[in-house]
Amino acid sequence: MTPWIKPAVAQFDRDLVRAAAAVIHLCRGHAGVDGTILRDPSTGAAVEMKGGCNGVNVTLLLCAALLAFPASWTLKAKGLLIGCVAIQSVNLVRFISLFYLLQYSQAWFDFAHAYLWESLIMLDALAVFCVWVQVAFPAAGMPDAHT
Repeated sequence: MTPWIKPAVAQFDRDLVRAAAAVIHLCRGHAGVDGTILRDPSTGAAVEMKGGCNGVNVTLLLCAALLAFPASWTLKAKGLLIGCVAIQSVNLVRFISLFYLLQYSQAWFDFAHAYLWESLIMLDALAVFCVWVQVAFPAAGMPDAHT
């Protein structure tokens, strides 16, 4: 990551952790926040939002695909907005689930963190892109070559 973008991503990581704690509190759960760490106050179990876990890489991949696709800027903007919200929503669920999985079983946490959620977050981006293409170009799934 370039030095000028690191502070923005670090702030984004802290915001994601605060959002996860807010969702947990909304559902009557308990979680404390310390920067990029989400901790269960009763057990001390904690997960940390680290680089690569914030969904930024997958979001950038989706943005590149949407921007490279031959479509109007209006359609691209809608796809970018909906896609970014979709990926970050799934990523928030991922982070919260990992928080609870760690409290239940280290083995389940390791499996979900390394394999399950890595695949699901990429599938989310692929699904968003496929749906966007079908919505943007419903007749043939591709833009007209003359537009």
